[in-house]
Amino acid sequence: MIMEDMVTIAVIGAGQCTIREARLAEEVGRELARRGAALICGGLGGVMEAACRGASEAGGLTIGILPGENRQQANPYIQLAIASGVGRARNMAVVKSARAVIAVSGGYGTLSEIAFALQSGIPVIGLNTWSLVKNGQTDSAIIPAQNAAQAVTLAMELAA
Repeated sequence: MIMEDMVTIAVIGAGQCTIREARLAEEVGRELARRGAALICGGLGGVMEAACRGASEAGGLTIGILPGENRQQANPYIQLAIASGVGRARNMAVVKSARAVIAVSGGYGTLSEIAFALQSGIPVIGLNTWSLVKNGQTDSAIIPAQNAAQAVTLAMELAA
């Protein structure tokens, strides 16, 4: 497969997570690898590491765009580490490099990535993550998924 033809899906979430969130992220990574998608993330720990572990164990490609200048900061499951040196601004590069985004739980950094994706017209699928309300009305821009398989199915369909 030519790398340009490979679907790239971002998996975003907090750098620290619960065991339950890690299992969910790992399952997302595994599903992405099974379906031939490359996983791109922020390259550090928590949800990012768990998703990369799942993808790596299933033979998938993992790419990490790191906030710092040292590629050695990448989690051990990152196959291609990109040292951006731009701090949190790398959040934009993560989502702009993807055709769809899967958010697993997450904090304010995840919320910023969701916003960048939505502003760019990149679909966001949510697993136990943020919900949006604007002027007292629910904003349905984040597409909810009930489990990892559903999240990956939605992401792959919307990335096409």
